[in-house]
Amino acid sequence: MNMLTRAIRISKQGPPSVMKLETVQLSEPEEGEVQVSQSAIGINFMDVYQRSGHYPLETPSGIGLEAAGVVELVGSGVKDLKEGDRVVYSGGAPGSYAEHRNVDASRIVKIPKGISDQQAAAIMLKGTTVEYLLERAYSVTSDQNVLFYAAAGGVGLIAGQWGKALGARMIGIVGGPKKCKLALANGYDAVIDRRIENVAERVMELTRGVGVPVLYDSIGKDTYEQSINCLSPRGLFVSFGTTSGKVPPVDASVLQHKGSLYFTRPTLANYCAAREDLEASAARVFEMIERGIVKVEIGQNYKLEKAVDAHSDLEGGQTFGSSILTP
Repeated sequence: MNMLTRAIRISKQGPPSVMKLETVQLSEPEEGEVQVSQSAIGINFMDVYQRSGHYPLETPSGIGLEAAGVVELVGSGVKDLKEGDRVVYSGGAPGSYAEHRNVDASRIVKIPKGISDQQAAAIMLKGTTVEYLLERAYSVTSDQNVLFYAAAGGVGLIAGQWGKALGARMIGIVGGPKKCKLALANGYDAVIDRRIENVAERVMELTRGVGVPVLYDSIGKDTYEQSINCLSPRGLFVSFGTTSGKVPPVDASVLQHKGSLYFTRPTLANYCAAREDLEASAARVFEMIERGIVKVEIGQNYKLEKAVDAHSDLEGGQTFGSSILTP
C-alpha cells in the first residue's frame, strides 16, 4: 500500500533554488529494504556536488545521502532489522531529504543507546569519512604533524578530536577568527587563518622547516599548489574534496622534485563499499562518541522546507560544524 510523504526533489541540476519540496507517493519496501520514518537528516558537501552538477546525476531525483530515524516497515529477506529499531544510514542513491524513505538494509546500522538520532545523522557520513582518512587511507600515529583543511567544518571538527586522541599534533586551516577559536576547542594544537596568513610559510614555521608527513585537503583547485609546498619529503597529499573546483592535473615530475611525494584521491564509497567495512567503520565512530573522545557539533538545524537556505549557507562558507535537516 502506497503512502504520501514530503521530500525534496530536483528536476534538473543547478543552484540551490532547483530544490523543491514535493508530496510524493512511497510504496512499501521491496525485498532487502526497510522503510524509515526519518527524524534527522545529515547535510554534506556531496549533496551540493550532486545538486549543482559538479557530479553527474540523472534527474529527476531526490537529494541527500544520510539520515536517522525509526524502522516502520521491513521488506522480505531482511533479517537483522525490525520495526521500531533506531537506525542511521549513509550512501546509496540520493534521496534522504524526506520524511519517510525506503532504504537498502545493507547500508543501515543500528544506533546505540546514548546516541541521539540528531547526533547519528550529523556524524554518520562525516565520522566514517574521518575514520577511513585517519586510520586507513593513512595511519596517523602519535607525535606526527597532521594538516587538515576546513578544520571548523563538520568533518574537520571530528578530525581534530580524533587526531588528538591518536596522539597527533593537529594543524588546522580555517577562514576567520571565530572558526580559529572553534577549531582550537576541538583538538587542534595550532590553527592557520588562511585569510590573513600564508599557509605554506606558517606550516614550515610550525614544523621547523620540515613540513607535514600527511595533509588532508578538501578544498581542491584553490589550495593544491600551497598544499604541495606544505609536505615533507615522501609526504602524502590526501585530496578528499573539491569545494573550490577540481584539482588540476597532477604533474608526476612535481611530486618527484618536491621530495618524492605521494598523491591519493580516496572516497568513502570505496572504503565502506563492503558491508563489513561499513559496520566496522560505524562501530569505530560510535565508540569514539561513547568514550567521549568525539563530540558532535551541530552548528545548524534547518526545517526540511529550508533546504535551499541550508545549501546556500553551506556553499557560502557561513556554517560551522555539522548541519542537519528536521522533517
